[in-house]
Amino acid sequence: MRISIFGLGYVGCVGAACLAKLGHDVIGVDVNENKVRLINEGKPTIIEEGISELCAEAHKNGRMRATTDACEAVAHSDISFIVVGTPSSKEGHLNLNYIFNVAERIGKALKQKDQFHIVAIRSTVLPGTNEKVGEIIERESGKKRNTDFAVVSNPEFLREGTSVNDYFNPPLTLIGTDNAIAEQTFRELYKDINAELICTDIKVAEIMKYVNNTYHALKIVFGNEIGNICKRLNIDSHKVMEIFCKDRQLNISPYYFKPGFAYGGSCLPKDMKALKTLAHDLYVDVPVIESIHSSNERQKDNAVQTILAKGKRHIGILGLSFKSGTDDLRCSPIVDVVERLLGKGCDIRIYDKNVKVSELTGTNKDFIMAKIPHLQHFVTSDLEEVCEHSDLLVVTNKEKEFEPLLERYPGKIIIDLVRQWQKVDYDGHYEGLSWGDINQNGEAQGREIEQDFRQTDF
Repeated sequence: MRISIFGLGYVGCVGAACLAKLGHDVIGVDVNENKVRLINEGKPTIIEEGISELCAEAHKNGRMRATTDACEAVAHSDISFIVVGTPSSKEGHLNLNYIFNVAERIGKALKQKDQFHIVAIRSTVLPGTNEKVGEIIERESGKKRNTDFAVVSNPEFLREGTSVNDYFNPPLTLIGTDNAIAEQTFRELYKDINAELICTDIKVAEIMKYVNNTYHALKIVFGNEIGNICKRLNIDSHKVMEIFCKDRQLNISPYYFKPGFAYGGSCLPKDMKALKTLAHDLYVDVPVIESIHSSNERQKDNAVQTILAKGKRHIGILGLSFKSGTDDLRCSPIVDVVERLLGKGCDIRIYDKNVKVSELTGTNKDFIMAKIPHLQHFVTSDLEEVCEHSDLLVVTNKEKEFEPLLERYPGKIIIDLVRQWQKVDYDGHYEGLSWGDINQNGEAQGREIEQDFRQTDF
């Protein structure tokens, strides 16, 4: 394929050389004439293992050259990558001026071109940038998005020092697109890359790099805080984390990475608090570990406010234990939510097939009675009774018996804390706690909710 790459810095230089290695014809574009000269001499613009050899080979084979002329580059390519910097302001906002300037240059160049063109944003940008780039290109070119051109998001996952190897062996190849031609083109472009290719929504692709890098930063800080605790106890922290990483069923795995409700149960709150207390006793500052509990409490607050905002008094709670398949109520996050809703004057009905109030014993009974002493008046074993009585249903545990609720009770307000459904087409108001836009029934989602209950402020 014929490819132009706007920006010959770190990511742009690596991308140009690697794409040339894969057999594509590449034109680099940069306002810096020195970078253009280096590429045209078969030399890299950066220092990186393996890049000099790739640039020399590409130059020798006539696969890679560079120019300062955007019109020339767009005219002689089918895909244009935007790979310019997005520096941060003092406040942490991104400076997207370089991105938008390149979009203007591409738009002006496309004005003179009749063939369909694909623009790919490789730079790390926040959600909404792709849409803005499309608007700029439409304005400057006079052409129409997805008719004359497409804009895709294709974030990179390169590490300095190993970027050439990472390019050919990434963890995955991600394409955010709303255009079938662009998707097929990129599947062909990356067919020789050793990784799964995932096509997804544009905004999902745009946010992924931020999610990845923030998590990587979190891992480093978490490892350091564990190390600081271990050092005070004269424990080899590297052995601790080596063993930690061997658990790929829970620790290094997709498990727990599901946006939704707060954690609870008898283990996580107790053990997390114990480690935090141990650090305190050792005079070790662990701000990340310290913040876990407060963040978890905030998610409970989010649930309460989401429910109360609907202004409905009759509320059904579907699931009371801290997770499905158990009757364990200890530190169940929904118990705190119910306690607060009752304090606001809500009429609550609760269904949980696993919780039998008369059979509760020990610490399980002590916990719930301290929170909701008259629990027996709110819990029922009749799911239908709870659903019919309630104007608003809160799904707190994933259970197969809850799956038909949308069909059986149209028009209810559903607050889903656990992603019971992946996609819904519901003639009623559906809202997830930590996600949105999965109800395909836009008419129902846009319908105004008539409130029958105003929460008190005490």
